[in-house]
Amino acid sequence: MIQRIQTIYLILAFVATGVLPFVFSLWTLDTKVAYYFMQNQVYLVLFAVSTVLSAVSIVSYKKRQNQFVMGRLNIILNLILLGLFVYRSLNLSGETPAVSEKGIGMFLPIVAIVLLVLSNKAIKKDEELVKSVDRLR
Repeated sequence: MIQRIQTIYLILAFVATGVLPFVFSLWTLDTKVAYYFMQNQVYLVLFAVSTVLSAVSIVSYKKRQNQFVMGRLNIILNLILLGLFVYRSLNLSGETPAVSEKGIGMFLPIVAIVLLVLSNKAIKKDEELVKSVDRLR
């Protein structure tokens, strides 16, 4: 069901967690080497689970309640990922010689969270519409 707006939001969240982390680095080390999410197992697993949840949520468009629950789980997962990034950036501040510059990749969970919230809002609106039509029958 590509014509539903929540599917578009979920596809964009899928891209934000599944494609863009390969493009944008999380931060740059002092040796001018970019640090990507693949270099840490925890980040790799969290991004992979978030991507899988988005993909499964896209496919399960007939079960709106399950889609809503998967969206909530994905939001929680991205909040955990964002918390790890914030912890890492506060631990390794700009004064430390290990990290010289933070990258755009650290903001990808924020983008995914916003898209997932918009998706859940649209799913809820869709569910209310179906319930109101069922009431009329």
